[in-house]
Amino acid sequence: MLTRRQFGLGALAAGVLGTVHTGTARAAAGYDYTARQTFDQFDRDFHAGGGVGQPTDNNEHGGLAWGQSYVLAGLVRMYEAYQDTHYLERLITNIDLVLANRDSERGVADYRGESLPAWRAMHPYTVGLVALADAAGRPVLEVRSSVSYADLTSATVLAGSAADRFTLEVKSSRNNATSTFTDLSMDPASPDYAVTKILNAYPTPNQVTARDLDPSGTTPPAQGTNPLVSQPVLFAVHTGMITYPIASFARIVLGTPKLRANPRYRAKAVEYLAAAKAAAAVHDREWRQTDDGGGHLIWVKGTPLGYDGTEMPTNQFLALGLTYAEIAAATGDPVYADRTRRMARTLAGELKTNAKGAYTWTYWPTFGATYNGFSAADGISEFTPSGRGAKQQEDLSHGAIDVEFAALAFRHKLGFKGVDMVRLAKTYSKNMATTEPGGVPTTSLYVDGTGGLAAAGQYLQAPRWLAVAQWDPATFEHARSIYEARALVPSQGSHIAGVAYLNWAARRLS
Repeated sequence: MLTRRQFGLGALAAGVLGTVHTGTARAAAGYDYTARQTFDQFDRDFHAGGGVGQPTDNNEHGGLAWGQSYVLAGLVRMYEAYQDTHYLERLITNIDLVLANRDSERGVADYRGESLPAWRAMHPYTVGLVALADAAGRPVLEVRSSVSYADLTSATVLAGSAADRFTLEVKSSRNNATSTFTDLSMDPASPDYAVTKILNAYPTPNQVTARDLDPSGTTPPAQGTNPLVSQPVLFAVHTGMITYPIASFARIVLGTPKLRANPRYRAKAVEYLAAAKAAAAVHDREWRQTDDGGGHLIWVKGTPLGYDGTEMPTNQFLALGLTYAEIAAATGDPVYADRTRRMARTLAGELKTNAKGAYTWTYWPTFGATYNGFSAADGISEFTPSGRGAKQQEDLSHGAIDVEFAALAFRHKLGFKGVDMVRLAKTYSKNMATTEPGGVPTTSLYVDGTGGLAAAGQYLQAPRWLAVAQWDPATFEHARSIYEARALVPSQGSHIAGVAYLNWAARRLS
């Protein structure tokens, strides 16, 4: 049995990581990140402070998916660590507020005009577009940009060399990048036909594409400047991150006789289970399964996103896999169990073992179009007509979602083996855990140990890898040292989750 002292920085300094400077003076005056009192104080302070990620937020800019979802996950971990219904009560308070902000409750719709029981997002994630009208006010040309923060982009129509010609400038105020297309025509028979000329120039700095809104006409758009507007989209990764802890609540209550016997908890579990199922079902049209037993999600072609028509990044489809796994565990429903197993097989096929006995894998699935590259002639994507191939490794923060899924599937007996958990734990302890030149604990950016030292937005996510801490306690020791060295006071929901994970892991390892 590992003692509390063995979890301390002395054990870390004596271990594979060598001597670590931890900011001892600050840490001594700081916090015990494995104490429930510390979590409770941070929980109160975060919600009193009103920063991004409150349960009352909508998800238009990802505040629920990348803020409050982590708080909810943290509350689940705290209940699992201490078996105190205080954390179930906290979950009920916040989940009810989060569910009240579904599109169907707010009366808002996605880009198709559908108001569904999930949470849409726009800026900075989605394609921005504008319908340019001619002098008579008739829409003639749709201009689109798939860069991030596309609604900080505008389309300016200038005079061309003749009355039926025009020049188009698409400029981002975020980075001052401009994509210019000169002397365009709206005549499909012209070699300067706007849609074709813009497509042939792709990729331009603002990743511009266009669509003819009046194919039978040749009138150019009127001169002037018009802003692009980011389109509302329902992201599977957002749905998964938000509903995962909601489904976890249902699994905990329905699987615990004492809690299930409580009428209030049982009613909430049934309500939350139905909400998680309804939200997950929004993405059924994105589900794809393969003959080899795999399964993943794609972005349907025409969804106003960069890389529409291609396979989602591994972490993005596995986020919804977390919800599938919890629903399967709560209900025994074979459909959710099958999807979880299929996703587990897909992830397993992506994992490679290195010389350290650790797993590595890439951000984009290696079987996908984005990883391998594609051309406009392939007709894969509306808003990203071509791609050169994106073969970067998975990063620490997004990789935490993948590891969470693998550990959950393993615990629910829906995929993976103990050796996989060992290798995933080593991904952190052998590949990523390191120190800054002065000895302060930090991590590398990518799961294979490359990418240089990670920025704070990455290394402060380290405790989210503790789902596999029991297979290598060095993951716990190092993740805790990152917080202690900086006397971290959480400023976002993921930090709250980090403190919860440190509590959870400390209880499991003690």
